[in-house]
Amino acid sequence: MEEQNWYDYFLENLYDLFPKKAQLTQELMDLLCLEREAVYRRLRQDVIFHAHEIVKIVTTWNISLDEIIGINSGKIPFQMQALNYLNPSKKEYANLQKRVRMLDFLKTDPTAEYMEVCNRFPRPLSIGFLTVYRFGIFNWAYQYNLDEVSKQFSKIIIPDKIYQEFLTYKKSIVCVKNSHFIMDPNIFEYIVHSINYFHSILLVTDEEKKLLKEELFALIDYMQEIANRGCYPESGNKVHLYLSKISIDSNYSYVYSEKLKACRIHAFGQHDISSSNSDMITDFRKWMNLKKRTSIQISETNEKQRIEFFAQQRVIVDSL
Repeated sequence: MEEQNWYDYFLENLYDLFPKKAQLTQELMDLLCLEREAVYRRLRQDVIFHAHEIVKIVTTWNISLDEIIGINSGKIPFQMQALNYLNPSKKEYANLQKRVRMLDFLKTDPTAEYMEVCNRFPRPLSIGFLTVYRFGIFNWAYQYNLDEVSKQFSKIIIPDKIYQEFLTYKKSIVCVKNSHFIMDPNIFEYIVHSINYFHSILLVTDEEKKLLKEELFALIDYMQEIANRGCYPESGNKVHLYLSKISIDSNYSYVYSEKLKACRIHAFGQHDISSSNSDMITDFRKWMNLKKRTSIQISETNEKQRIEFFAQQRVIVDSL
């Protein structure tokens, strides 16, 4: 850092986020509303980014100004990434697209890792089951959305452009070479209780309850196939499934590779609080992997416990 000025380090951060110059150029053109040549001049350092442009870049892309100018303030920057899944703003949709496209860096990286500790269905496993995923968004909307229309499951319609991003996310995440999921053992029981509650107050119909039950059985089949094989059936990439022996209070995750590092706390049902601070990511990674000490691996090993767990989940779902 001593041999670099802050602007050099700032540009390094940009290239860490978008290693391909063409992609970085396009992202900057879109973000700052600049012509291509104007961006080129800034990247060549013929002209430096204006102060208001730097503020917009670091705010949007969650780059720490403290790190750029070499100050250790003792503060770790986090960014709340809100998304209205039913009626996203242009900015929210653009941020979602950017996050999904950044996962492309993981596809060909043999060092890539994804890990999630969860008390709700992890997105990489549940996102292909639309009715179950809609119910998760319905649960969020009921608690946090002021729009009365969203307080009926039948009214929950995920915009097609959002769901297509979910599917693109799924295609990218199954390409990660190593994935780890530590799940609360009551994960199916939680959703069954929620379905029964909303059914009891007439916000979920009998037919919708039946559809949810069918998809939950399909989700169990999918998760059991992953546990038996120890990999995603779509890609053959390694998946390690664990059951926690202690309760889990929320969903946490990280992605880690040479080109992309980030940690997330999944808050308020659907929103993410994220950080790309290297110290925080290192701590997150260590802490989350320590959770394995209070967990039992059920993928490829512990066949008896694996069979018993999935049999128990079928009994729970069948109670719907």
